[in-house]
Parts: sequence; C-alpha cells; structure tokens
Amino acid sequence: MNIFDDFIVPLSNFLTRPEILVPLAALSLALVLRFYRTVTKPKIAGGIGIAFVLLFVGSLSDAHFKEIILKADNLPIVLLIASLLFFLWLCLRRAAINDERLERDLPPIEAVHKRQTVLVWPDLVMSEFICLLAVSALLTVWSVGIPAPLEEPASAALTPNPSKAPWYFLGLQEMLVYYDPWLAGVVFPLTIVAGLMTIPYIDTNPRGNGYYTLKDRKFAISVFLFGFLIFWVLLIVIGTFLRGANWNFFGPFEVWDPHKAVPLMNINLSEIFWVKMMNTRLPENWLQREFLGILVVLAYFLIAPLLLAKTVLKEQFQKLDFVRFSIVIMLLLLMLALPIKMLGRWMFNLKYIVYIPEFFFNI
Repeated sequence: MNIFDDFIVPLSNFLTRPEILVPLAALSLALVLRFYRTVTKPKIAGGIGIAFVLLFVGSLSDAHFKEIILKADNLPIVLLIASLLFFLWLCLRRAAINDERLERDLPPIEAVHKRQTVLVWPDLVMSEFICLLAVSALLTVWSVGIPAPLEEPASAALTPNPSKAPWYFLGLQEMLVYYDPWLAGVVFPLTIVAGLMTIPYIDTNPRGNGYYTLKDRKFAISVFLFGFLIFWVLLIVIGTFLRGANWNFFGPFEVWDPHKAVPLMNINLSEIFWVKMMNTRLPENWLQREFLGILVVLAYFLIAPLLLAKTVLKEQFQKLDFVRFSIVIMLLLLMLALPIKMLGRWMFNLKYIVYIPEFFFNI
C-alpha cells in the first residue's frame, strides 16, 4: 500500500476544493487566534512546521506538483507563503508573551528591552545600505540561477491557457469571477483604500501602540488578519496553484487537463425563485423579477448590523459611537460579502443575487 498515493494525494485534492479550502482556512485562523498562546509555543509551532516541510518535500516526488510549485513564476509565491507564516508566528508569539506579562502587571518586553535611540545618519542609513547590497546580491544570484519566464511575443491568435494576471492582481482576477467588473474592479478596491484611510479615525484605542499584543486589540487584529490572509493572500494562492486550464479548479496533484469538463449551470436568484420554485416564467418588469434579491441585499445591510450590534459585536457597539460603528459594520459586511458570494457560486452555482441588466446593475 502506497500511503502517499492512496491517502495523501486524494485527501489533499479533496481539502483544496475551494468550497472546503476557504472555510477550512478561516476556521484554522480562528483557532490559531483563539489558542495563540498554546499554538505559538516553539515546540508546538516547530512540530507543525516540520510536518509541513516534510509533507512539502515528499510531495515534490509528484511530477505535476513539482512542475507547478517550482515554476519560475510561482516560486516567489511559495517563499511569500513561508515568510508570511513565519512572521505571523513571530508576531503572535511576541503577543502571547506580552499578554502574559501584562496579566502579571509586568511591562511588555519592548519596554524592558527598549533600545538606545540612534541617529538616522550614519546608523540607520548604513544599515539600510548594507541591506541594499545584500538584497542586490541575492537578486543577482536569483536571476542567474532561475531563468526568467519569458515567452514568445504576444499574439491574439495564440493565448495562454489559463491567462493569468500578475500574482499581485490574482486576487482581483478571482473576484471578477463572482462580481461584475464595476464592483470587483472599482467599488471594492476603492472601498478597501477608503477603509484603510479611516482606520486612524475609527480605531482610537491607545493600547497596543509600540508593543505586540492580541488581547488588547483582538477585534482589530482579527479583522485585519482575516481580511489580509483569507480574502487576499488565499485568493492569490488559489489563482496561482489551483486555477488551471480554462480557469477550472484543480487539486495540487491533478494534471491541468484542458479537456476537463465541468458542469457549470450558473443561475440567478430570481431564476431559482420564479422558474424552479414558482414553476413560471420570469416577469418582464425588473422590480417584480428581482424583488427577492433586493430584499435579501437590504436585509443584509440593514438588519444584519442590528443583529450583530446586539450579539457578536455588542462590545464594539458599546465602545464606538453610532457613526463609527456604522462605518465599521458596513466595511465588515462588504468584506464578508466576498466569501458569501464565492460559497454561493461553488455550492449552488449562484451567479447573481440581483440581476438588472436594464441598468447594468448586477450583484
């Protein structure tokens, strides 16, 4: 019995199905943040890291996995994931130590080991110059050792399959699958920028400045990590390693077969209600046709904030005034709209909740 081929390969392909991977990643991050003091202990974190490294090295025996992972375009993403996981552990470990010290009425370690103030010149500039030389040398060796993935001149008659954006745009390209371009390419990016600009005016909690902590900034740090890791970095990983020929999903050990037939019957919420449930044709009037989707969207943005303010976010509602809480909850609901729409597409082939082509308004 070959454990790798009979157990690890099918399990990995199953767990990386998008409808399982995204909730599993979100649950894993939630558990890490809940038990960060235990998970970040060097022995436990080191054991998990060694297990992943052994699994990764063993997976390189698969020809297709090795080809995708070690591709010149994809290798930096592997290093990105490894560095993100390391610095996530480092920050949470420092936060765990500080939170334990603060509970014992001790100052954080940053206050104990506060370094002497130094001048920008020559101390800081010299350190930055040395780092510049080291990084330049590394990039030179990298460029010599790994050939640049240059291809033939672009031709409209012969396009790559799949056609992918640069890695830093793969998150947007993945969002375009589930939303109209005006939402995924304009509204959401502008909302993200506006939300980042409002953070200093919304989050006025002075605790956690200058030292690592999670207990004093649990809501802010948790929302940021979920937004950055799950709804951005994970989308880059999905677009890089799991999106294959014809933009279909493939497991890490599946061959990217361009002839793979995937039965996709995307359907709008109005079609589910009128055609499937009511067994009738779609009304011609757009308001009558889309009334259910409009009610769902209004309930999501009007009723959900009231429920969250009374339950899960009750503490934040008491700390923030009405205006600031309204901004926070709207940004949070917009962020959660992405995984909701993704799961709706993956599990129910749901294309649009509101589909009004008469006004080019589709959600």
